[in-house]
Amino acid sequence: MANPSGSPLLQGDPESYWLSTVPAGPDSAYPPLSGTGTDVDVVVVGGGVAGLSTAWELARAGRSVAVLEADRIAAGVTGHTTAKVTALHSLVYARLRRTRGPEGARLYARSQLEAVERVAEVAALLETDCELERRPAVSYVTRPEGRAAVREEVNAATQAGLDAVYVERTGLPYRVEAGVRLDGQVQFHPRKYLLALARDLVARGGTIHEQTRVTGLDEGSPCRVTTADGAVVTARDVVVATHYPVFDRALLFARLSPRRELVVTGTIPAEQDPEGMYITEEGGKRSVRTAPYADGRRLLIVTGESFAPGTADVAARFERLAAWAREHFPSVVLGRHWATQDNDSTDTVPLVGAFHPRARHTWVATGFGGWGMSGGVMAGRLLADLVEGHRPPWAGLYDPRRLRTQLREAPAFLRHQAGVARHFVGDRLRPGGADTVAGIAPGTGEVVRLKGHHCAVYRDEDGALHAVSARCTHLGCLVAFNTAERAWECPCHGSRFAPDGSVLQGPAVRPLEERDIGE
Repeated sequence: MANPSGSPLLQGDPESYWLSTVPAGPDSAYPPLSGTGTDVDVVVVGGGVAGLSTAWELARAGRSVAVLEADRIAAGVTGHTTAKVTALHSLVYARLRRTRGPEGARLYARSQLEAVERVAEVAALLETDCELERRPAVSYVTRPEGRAAVREEVNAATQAGLDAVYVERTGLPYRVEAGVRLDGQVQFHPRKYLLALARDLVARGGTIHEQTRVTGLDEGSPCRVTTADGAVVTARDVVVATHYPVFDRALLFARLSPRRELVVTGTIPAEQDPEGMYITEEGGKRSVRTAPYADGRRLLIVTGESFAPGTADVAARFERLAAWAREHFPSVVLGRHWATQDNDSTDTVPLVGAFHPRARHTWVATGFGGWGMSGGVMAGRLLADLVEGHRPPWAGLYDPRRLRTQLREAPAFLRHQAGVARHFVGDRLRPGGADTVAGIAPGTGEVVRLKGHHCAVYRDEDGALHAVSARCTHLGCLVAFNTAERAWECPCHGSRFAPDGSVLQGPAVRPLEERDIGE
């Protein structure tokens, strides 16, 4: 299905460049977990960058490890990233200095820098051609009133130990007012890197099981993980690295806000390469970088248009992002486009460590706030150390059980909970709404009230109706239809479902129930 966004500026297919250039074919497949299950030292739930990095680090330390992935490894959020590996995360260090103090900012910088170098080290160790390139990272503003914030960020970043510098000129083809620059960062092809990591993991005795959705966790001694097909994996330790945790016992959903962003790509002449990884929070965010291509051209990757799942006209946002790319890079030939999703923690810092206050052998990695490449690699090393009984200096910074920052989190926490309540309660009480499916056009969906129940109804291109319950199976919020991506989305916690109700993205693990509505 070409160009469901409907944007006349977009060409090509709505698919991730990383997935299209290294597709998830049979030669890279791993079998589902079958039979009664297995017994290992550590089971890792989730096959993205955080899960695979953790599993690889543990296998390298001599542990027996099993990775359970609901779909295909390196194909979910990780397969839709912009793949920047950097310790410069927009304007984060000034905020960290205020909320965590200079030492907290320093530990954050050190841990993220180590992750950058770990990627380069592992790529060399595995001798994988993952298109790894060293590039400067630049966080910038285009408005004069943003200069003070940039200067503050440079000061905070250098105090944290980064070789950050203040700049007013960049390689971008348009003027910036000011920026903070950090040299020697990394960009790469994430699937080439992670599939090589997976192969080496298996060579070291680890196992990977795709198409294996985990639905249950018993934190006994040993722990027991149950799959949708009834298989059981027993392990001393369990790592939950599913992007958004699929278990709610830690109540982390109250501290995580899901956010989607759009990506458009196209080719530009190699001599027009801005030679860097750039980001600004202005205008709903704009992130720019390039990747190797062919025939004297570079692939331009532009990301932006941040929004909460289920709350936006995604087609219009694709249009805006494509128009921005054409305006600022007039020679670009636009091609593939896609969307990605991440979770922001209420205090900016990822949640990596013990799953909850009573946890002894269950661990979690989540809340990377759009910086999942460096964050996921950092989490892999941190969790492997914790499982092995070691405690790196920054373990307390990322610990999900951290209490001293709760008061600092309060404003963001309350804003997030107010938004959830608005959907959880308000969507049910809102009067009106369609009570018939007659107005649903082909290729679109709508939540309608039929016989007193909310139904999520999609009409396919042939006119056939597909009806499912409109209540998300995670915590019951009402879903909304994303026409551009043909998916039902939960605005509360980011679960996504296909038109037939099957789970595309958690934290939900059960599909939306089918509804028989007739016509």
